[in-house]
Amino acid sequence: MKNFIFISPNFPTNYWKFCQELKNNGLNVLGIGDTPYDELTADMKGSLNEYYKVINLENYDEVYRAVSFFIFKYGRIDWLESNNEYWLERDARLRTDYNITSGFQVQDMPRIKYKSKMKEYYINAGVPVARYHLVDTIEACQEFIRTVGYPVVVKPDNGVGASHTFKLNNDDDLRQFFAVKWPVSYIMEEFINGEVCSYDAIINSKGEPLFETGNITPMSIMDIVNNDDNSIYYFVKDLPDDTREIGRRTVKSFGVRSRFVHFEFFRLTKDHPGLGNKGSVMALEVNMRPCGGFSPDMMDYANSTDVYKIWADMIAFDRSTKEVGHRAFCAYAGRRDGKNFALTHEDIMKKYGSRMKMCDRIPDVLAGAMGNQMYVALFDTQEELDEFYNDVLNCQS
Repeated sequence: MKNFIFISPNFPTNYWKFCQELKNNGLNVLGIGDTPYDELTADMKGSLNEYYKVINLENYDEVYRAVSFFIFKYGRIDWLESNNEYWLERDARLRTDYNITSGFQVQDMPRIKYKSKMKEYYINAGVPVARYHLVDTIEACQEFIRTVGYPVVVKPDNGVGASHTFKLNNDDDLRQFFAVKWPVSYIMEEFINGEVCSYDAIINSKGEPLFETGNITPMSIMDIVNNDDNSIYYFVKDLPDDTREIGRRTVKSFGVRSRFVHFEFFRLTKDHPGLGNKGSVMALEVNMRPCGGFSPDMMDYANSTDVYKIWADMIAFDRSTKEVGHRAFCAYAGRRDGKNFALTHEDIMKKYGSRMKMCDRIPDVLAGAMGNQMYVALFDTQEELDEFYNDVLNCQS
């Protein structure tokens, strides 16, 4: 029996499904987390063979000892994974320290965590990238801006999502940015007029996709976070051919094996000299884990399938017989508290209740990017999708 250690299996709250399918496939599933066992859900408990509670998952020594305990009790660990962006570097360090060779190692981290280093691999895949400058002095940044022009975007070179990401429109914004003593390295990029689209896939040990889909984010995540806007994104009914092709080339360039991936691209909304014409696709960043939040469930709804099982099949058998069924658009709408929406919650449920797949409050820790009240609904046409967003997110003047 193969031993699989899952780090933080109870967060996000839907990740117990990954563990459940691993266990169903005959793996010995061992969880490490900082939540007391009695506070785990019944589903979470049932998906694990054993759980080791640490006081603090941030404490590497504690987690290291937990892995040592499992090795002493069960023998060699075959897999160690969290499927979580926050723990990618921790996962890699544990694999390296314990010679677990089924995933990324410490030496792999720079190219998949640092936005500046990702660009080389995108270029090798033939995917255009935005010009950039690693932030050092204000004078050097001004020289870069003289080349690309305002606005520019600054973000942590090693960061998650749109946290601490800013659009600088002029010299005053630049000076305000430099007035803060940022504790991490920043990258500055030329501003791209584009809509974020993604390539989401489960890749086997040969670098081949077992499942592929993608989503579109019509609004800037940076603006959603910084301006307290509503949140909106949806999984497409059919993955565009150019996204599929570029996604597969990116998989090969980064040497992805045996992983769930979420690659982000811009689809240009206007011509951009040196990068492409309106409608073409260019690089944004790679994420070597599933798209966050409720996205795995949304992939299931959009494709009438089970990505938790496909992923667990990939781990256990390096293949999957789970098929994709009827395809549809799967929409996420996250409403921000305090806005004067035209339709009440009751109005929305009355009109869209038959299409609704999920409806819940978002935990505060995730609300910055996802809104406070979320709705996930399924639609067959783009027109129905657009009407849903207009109804759910439209505010009264």
